[in-house]
Amino acid sequence: MIEDKRPDEDTMKKTRLEDPAVAQDAVFGEITEEGPNYRNVGWIGTVALMMKTQFGLGVLSLPQIFDTLGLIPGIICVCAIGSISTWSNYVVGCFKLRHPEVYGIDDAGELMFGRVGREVFGFGVCIYWIFACGSGMLSTSIGLNAVSAHGTCTAVFVAVAAIASFGLASIRTLGKIQWTAWVGLACIFFAVIMVTIAVGVQDRPSIAPNAGVWESDYRLFGEPSFTKAFAAISALIYSYSGTPGFFPIAAEMRDPRLYTRALLICQGAVTATYITVGTVIYYYCGSYVASPALGSAGTLIKKVSYGIALPGLVVSTIVVLHFASKYIFVRILRGSRHLTSNSFIHWATWLGCTFAITISSYLIASGIPIFGDLVSLIGALLGTFISFQPMGCMWLFDNWKAGRERPSLKWALLSSWSMILVVLGTFLMVAGTHASIVSIVASSKQESGGAWSCADNSNS
Repeated sequence: MIEDKRPDEDTMKKTRLEDPAVAQDAVFGEITEEGPNYRNVGWIGTVALMMKTQFGLGVLSLPQIFDTLGLIPGIICVCAIGSISTWSNYVVGCFKLRHPEVYGIDDAGELMFGRVGREVFGFGVCIYWIFACGSGMLSTSIGLNAVSAHGTCTAVFVAVAAIASFGLASIRTLGKIQWTAWVGLACIFFAVIMVTIAVGVQDRPSIAPNAGVWESDYRLFGEPSFTKAFAAISALIYSYSGTPGFFPIAAEMRDPRLYTRALLICQGAVTATYITVGTVIYYYCGSYVASPALGSAGTLIKKVSYGIALPGLVVSTIVVLHFASKYIFVRILRGSRHLTSNSFIHWATWLGCTFAITISSYLIASGIPIFGDLVSLIGALLGTFISFQPMGCMWLFDNWKAGRERPSLKWALLSSWSMILVVLGTFLMVAGTHASIVSIVASSKQESGGAWSCADNSNS
């Protein structure tokens, strides 16, 4: 009889924690069995977390973006923004390998620009995540309204989403919540595919005229105004603006060297899904695509698809709530033994952070009548600012000095591209912010629901 010499689970865990790369981390300090293991995300789990950070029901804004820009310019813009986003995210992984002490974009900002960079990027990413979290809570309330046929006050549904998100986001490590990312991805994906198939087999979109023979009015090329064009591009950038979340994901990977593998799988799958879903739904619905697009195939499909998507909507909120809370938590306890222990101070600080972010997101989401326009403004102003320009600066920070001493064609091209990225990101930020402000001004002149409204938001 051959003796089974495979190590048991406890031995493997102990060995993993004795690995110097894990036991003494540049961000979290000493990691032991007495506290949470903040370096326990494998590359497959990284794919799930990355995709859930990028991929949500925002994919269903693509048909309307195509309606504004036209199908061909829309697809070109998806490929362009997707490529720029992939490069930015790649730079995040390289920067993390070069600077293991970096946890978030604020740490990168401090390395490049000192204390001012740390505070500006830190404040920007925190505000951005709070608004993204509030947007997730509202999306969940839309799903609950759709499934229940507006079973109760919308403000109650937002509160339910906030409570559920707080409970799951309070799990301390990404390694232990990565399973939620798989669940969320599967739910959102199947809901979106269901609607995509449904619009292809139905006679006409649910909001199209019932009389006469239906023929889609899709356009290959649109003729949008400057404001509408950049509002559409800003919405597309927002759908790719999970870049700041890639910092903490990389920081909790067991082996950050596998970051690029996970990134390419994530970005390839997300971009392919965006193009496929956006093209099919827009081709069959044209300008009669519903908002939200899950209602394009009629009431029944809308209820079923939202029912399937609900777990995914909650997970989207959980992930961004966790990012925002972890940023504050690490900043408060960094350098202290309480960061990786199970002490009272550790738990009180962690739960205090998750609770504070939850309450802030809930109050902003429910208390501001034009929240949707504000999310667009934050996405245009901060989504670009923390997803494009810093990454150009990060590449230059790591490569400019060495490259000038021994310049090469590759260095010259990448240096030029990094500078272009900073300029392009700034232009898109200014243009998108202008378009969002114009939209807010227009919305403020129209009648809208008040704070903590009970109105059904699934038919807006």
